[in-house]
Amino acid sequence: MVTELRPADPAAARVWDIAAQVPDPEVPVLTIEDLGVLRAARVTDSGAEVVLTPTYSGCPAIDQMRDDVTARLREAGYAQVDVSTTLSPAWTTDWMSEAGKRKLEEYGIAPPHVRSALGEGPVRLQLAVKCPRCHSTRTREVARFGSTACKALYECQACLEPFDYFKAH
Repeated sequence: MVTELRPADPAAARVWDIAAQVPDPEVPVLTIEDLGVLRAARVTDSGAEVVLTPTYSGCPAIDQMRDDVTARLREAGYAQVDVSTTLSPAWTTDWMSEAGKRKLEEYGIAPPHVRSALGEGPVRLQLAVKCPRCHSTRTREVARFGSTACKALYECQACLEPFDYFKAH
């Protein structure tokens, strides 16, 4: 089970900081750190290791993330780079940074505003999804799956604009 985040060790923190700058291929305003996909970074005798957790077990973007992290670390001088993925614990929108949620909204995607059932404490019930453009809660789900599996397609009934909602899970 991977529960690490930015390491305290300066050498490992450098690996983290380099990997953290990789943009999400599907939502390029987010980094993999903003998204909470970056889970661990280490320095080894032969180079660097990074652990990623995909948003879904079949996430098509994880291979691109792995390739981008590998390229960035090699450009930074790490000859041997090992990027692995783990499905346990499962990724949750609770891992998204607050900055990442703000970036989503500014980009026109409604961020998740509820805690997942995986978090501690009570789970708030979300009755409406707020439009990222006009901030109205008079919205309706048009399709359970939007441009990617982790998003749903919504329509604002106030400004009549369609938008993606990053589903909480």
